[in-house]
Amino acid sequence: MHESLTIGQLSARSGVAPSALRYYERLGLIHADRTGGNQRRYPRAELRRVAFIRIAQQVGVSLDEIRAALDSLPDSRTPSAQDWARLSAAWRGRLDEKIRTITKLRDNLDGCIGCGCLSLQRCALNNPADALAGQGPGARLLVPGDDRGGQRPTAPRPVSGQRPGQPLPAGDQRPG
Repeated sequence: MHESLTIGQLSARSGVAPSALRYYERLGLIHADRTGGNQRRYPRAELRRVAFIRIAQQVGVSLDEIRAALDSLPDSRTPSAQDWARLSAAWRGRLDEKIRTITKLRDNLDGCIGCGCLSLQRCALNNPADALAGQGPGARLLVPGDDRGGQRPTAPRPVSGQRPGQPLPAGDQRPG
């Protein structure tokens, strides 16, 4: 057998707990050979797979998606730079969309928290007259593929005595 790592060595080198490595192996994400004493021995190339798994998880990729990506790599040899480039190219669009969504969240999060009303049903700043409810469930301002292009609905004129950005009085359902 060529140079291999014990589970403890793989754990130390990758920063992943042995229990997680065993879990990844059960899911088929990584593979180990077994010694005569049934001890795991990981080919050194598994370090790259573990690094890929960790990074993909950190950006929100599911283990099923990770497995599908890793299944596209060759089993018979250590993946080459071209293999990894092909895999990363396939994910580039998805990651770019995730970056756009996270950027929108970062740039718009203070608007909702900043107004202080904390009521997305009555918010005159981000959701006047609950206009977003008709567009479906979820975070409509930040959802990828939102057909409004992330634009906020037009806020209605304030009620007499109401400051701009202040929430509408309870029960006010004026159209925006």
